Amino acid sequence: MSGETAEPEPGIERGVRIQVLIARAGIASRRAAEGLVSAGRVRLNGKTVTELGARALPSDILLVDGKPVVAEKRLHYLALNKPPGYLCAMSDEFGRPLAASLFKPQIAERVYNVGRLDLDSCGLIIFTNDGTFAAKVGHPSSGLVKEYDVEADKRVPNGFGERFEAGIESDGEMLKAHRAIITGERRLTVRLVEGKNREIRRALESAGLKAVVLRRVAIGPVRLGDLPEGRWRPISSEERSALIHGGA
Repeated sequence: MSGETAEPEPGIERGVRIQVLIARAGIASRRAAEGLVSAGRVRLNGKTVTELGARALPSDILLVDGKPVVAEKRLHYLALNKPPGYLCAMSDEFGRPLAASLFKPQIAERVYNVGRLDLDSCGLIIFTNDGTFAAKVGHPSSGLVKEYDVEADKRVPNGFGERFEAGIESDGEMLKAHRAIITGERRLTVRLVEGKNREIRRALESAGLKAVVLRRVAIGPVRLGDLPEGRWRPISSEERSALIHGGA
């Protein structure tokens, strides 16, 4: 044997990777779909599939948690002004309100968040049921700048913005803002490119501060504007194109 990988015979269909089909069905982003496969929650033609390289044909029966995977007919690209206290998740064992519920009943399809805002934070977050779009926009390599308006509980010390831009070490991680500008005694504007978990809150804590308000006002070209809290709007085709291509 030559040791080379055999190519499929001419005329034999290889199908589509199952995580792609799950994403196209609006069940989860492609990355989250990979987690569903690895967790053994996906069945193909009656058998549990845990390999990410598995593919399915149109004639195959693909199930996630026992429910058929059917491609969405309508794709949505939505900008939501998330209120504080709403969770960026598709379910919650503690019964806390979900940000995705704010699209009902107008949006019948299941949509999911691209990226996250923590429970106490508010502002702009993108929802979609297009897995390819979510994977592109949600990946750190997109280079999208996310802008936040922050109000602290006490006066922000002089030089904090420069420190945050230079890098603040916290629990073995370097917290580093793209820009951090003090705009008032207790207020600042922060721009991040690749945000870490609770990055702004942790940076403030290093200076003995707490965030009273942490509101995201922009993701790349998409701005919150005057969109009321708890309301949403469609993302325009121009905004969508700029998001995909990493536009500011």
